[in-house]
Amino acid sequence: MDSSDPWRLLAESLLGKAEFTTVEVAAEAAVDPERARQLWRALGFPPVADDERLFTRSDIEILRAVRQLIELRGTDPDELLQMTRVIGQSLARLVDAQVTAVAGRLERLHADAAGQTAAAEVVQRVQALTPTLEQFLGYVWRRHLLAALRRLSAAPSLADRSLTVGFADLVGFTTISQALDAQELAAMVDRFEAIAYEHIPERGGRVVKLIGDEVMFAADDPVAAAEIALALVDAHARDAALPDVRVGLASGPVLSWEGDLYGPTVNLASRLVNLARPHAVLVDEALGEQLQNNPAFALRHLRAVPLKGIGRVRVWLLRRGA
Repeated sequence: MDSSDPWRLLAESLLGKAEFTTVEVAAEAAVDPERARQLWRALGFPPVADDERLFTRSDIEILRAVRQLIELRGTDPDELLQMTRVIGQSLARLVDAQVTAVAGRLERLHADAAGQTAAAEVVQRVQALTPTLEQFLGYVWRRHLLAALRRLSAAPSLADRSLTVGFADLVGFTTISQALDAQELAAMVDRFEAIAYEHIPERGGRVVKLIGDEVMFAADDPVAAAEIALALVDAHARDAALPDVRVGLASGPVLSWEGDLYGPTVNLASRLVNLARPHAVLVDEALGEQLQNNPAFALRHLRAVPLKGIGRVRVWLLRRGA
């Protein structure tokens, strides 16, 4: 083995020596090769040539575990494939963030380092962090599993679950981002995400996903969702380093699928955020009616507006009460 190749060293320390083809690894695990290919693609990896020796004994062990889940524990293969896609998408984003953060930090510390030296240092740093990160991931998974089970016990039907869904986005982000360098843009997005994770869980909501300059959140309690929306607006107004946000809220049935939310309620909230002015919160008719008698809020009925794919809807402007 070439000791000068840091990537090969890291790969072998994490997974073992690559010595098996797709057919060989499937045969060792007593799994159909096509099922092995399906799982590989579901994880988000590109196809592997039949004669390429990419796989290790770790891959054999995982495929054996998959076979046991299906044969001994009665796991539905389609459900397993769905979970594989979700895990692959989530962890791909996590490791991309991890490696980017490590590489960026090392580049700032060693601006003049040669490419190979920098690569070796990234590998060394990632390798040192791996045991602790694996332990941390297991802990976070258990915590989120318990939280999801509590939510499920409160609303067992995933097909017709009523939630309040919100979208908050940075006003003028496209224009602002063109005037920033990469580090300044990263700092802005990082601050935006930090504010979201500070105010949304604190008030009983959860972050569904972050999409660049936009955060999608949800809450079981409409009052909590309204408080989240106003808190996000206020937090950005106080932060001189960030532009204002605008928020759209809608309440109603949603479909929870693969860690995301779908349905007309989600679509309506997404449309409303695009209608909102800077530093404003717009809520749909149903949510406005639920909140209008709450003294914590002040609501003003706006004229009906046409929304593409939805039709004309009445909306409310939400503010804090006196």
